[in-house]
Amino acid sequence: MAGGGGVPAETRVGQVVLPGDVLLLPEHGEPDLDKLPLGTSAAPRGRLLCGPGLRRCAGGLLVTKCGLLRHRQAGGGAAAGGAYWVDSQQKRYVPVKGDHVIGIVTGKVGDVFRLDVGGSEQASLSYLAFEGATKRNRPNVQVGDLVYGQFLVANKDMEPEMVCIDSSGRASGMGVIGQDGFLFKVSLGLIRKLLAPKCEIIQELSQLYPVELVLGVNGRIWVKAKTVQQTLIIVNILEACEHMTAEQRKQALAKLSGN
Repeated sequence: MAGGGGVPAETRVGQVVLPGDVLLLPEHGEPDLDKLPLGTSAAPRGRLLCGPGLRRCAGGLLVTKCGLLRHRQAGGGAAAGGAYWVDSQQKRYVPVKGDHVIGIVTGKVGDVFRLDVGGSEQASLSYLAFEGATKRNRPNVQVGDLVYGQFLVANKDMEPEMVCIDSSGRASGMGVIGQDGFLFKVSLGLIRKLLAPKCEIIQELSQLYPVELVLGVNGRIWVKAKTVQQTLIIVNILEACEHMTAEQRKQALAKLSGN
């Protein structure tokens, strides 16, 4: 397939694509390709975004990862562009600007904390990147603490930089996570499923036990329930639900709620 002229992208949505495959874009999107590089001003109408696992080429889109091709329509309908990306079972997390992740503080160099985020290199976090932090009022961050934040800088040419405030300077739930609780790691595919709007798994768990959850796009989950036993039960359910059908998951939850 990669050696030929390619196939229309819309015909491969939901199917497996391989590195080297060429996906052709609709004809109405071609005039906008010259306006797509970074550094342009306002986004033109009909702009089509190229997501993870894809790269633009002369013929359309070149697949760089193995996985399922996904497409999201834009608000204005099919003629308004949208986004294509490859949903792959990638093991190592690659930092992306704007992603909310859970990092582990591994050290401090001057006024900058170093965090392990599960990527190929550690991320940096300034002590001023917390809500209300000043030179006199420094945040209480120790080595080994868990920090929930988002990436301000993330590209292949620079080390990742995290912050714990939004564009308005508010924490918005970000910052140092409490000492209690349990941290574990799941696949990136499961995290994307849990972060989806109206996720059934999260709704069912909230009906089982009162629980606090912090989900990081880098595959880390922090869980805290009323007791240690309830916390471990939720951890086991989340680890197993990736390989369970919806019916199997509901049966397991019903059995637990009956105890």
